[in-house]
Amino acid sequence: MEAVLGEYLPFWNQLSPAQRQTMQAQVVKRSVKAGTIVHNGSADCVGLILVISGRLRAYILSDEGKEITLYRLIERDMCLFSAACIMSSIEFEIIVEAEEDTEFFNIPAAIYKKFMQESAAVSNYTNELMAARFSDVMWLMDQVLHKKLDSRLAAFLLEESELEGTTELKITHEKIAQHLGNAREVITRMLKYFSEEGLISLSRGEISLADPKRLADRASGSIR
Repeated sequence: MEAVLGEYLPFWNQLSPAQRQTMQAQVVKRSVKAGTIVHNGSADCVGLILVISGRLRAYILSDEGKEITLYRLIERDMCLFSAACIMSSIEFEIIVEAEEDTEFFNIPAAIYKKFMQESAAVSNYTNELMAARFSDVMWLMDQVLHKKLDSRLAAFLLEESELEGTTELKITHEKIAQHLGNAREVITRMLKYFSEEGLISLSRGEISLADPKRLADRASGSIR
């Protein structure tokens, strides 16, 4: 496992031999199916999640049951908020779900917290990761508060196309609504409008990007 961890953890070479041995002994490799809830809120401190393959989605859930995606995790991404218990005074009710079959390393929270206290390299990496995730959240807040839905929807379709490597997206209106934090009926109306404009074509359970360039123009200001 050492060679693999060395490839995935940027601070690996700055750990002592004893720390590496401890990490090797404690880290667990897990495989989950699409749809599995990997982490369920701040009370569920499963430890840090380091993605090997597949894709995870981090989202929050309102009291009314409305979802909105904060960020997604792909190969080599690490989820810090699944170990929120190691960060004092921070409670983030984030849910992490596998969007597709996913394999990841699970680093126990207690071990990682110990290394943060012992190693400047681990502490610095953690601070950088935390800043990046909060930046993701602030960017999302700006989108929700200041950007129109057509721009956000166009950006989402382009991002999904890039992730899937195709312009033929097999995704439901309900799933898009969950990502964007809107009602399904609103998303359906906007997709129909996009279709009438010739930006996309719709069929049952599938959305085809007919004019990605015009979609990109529509998404201006909402593409990261």
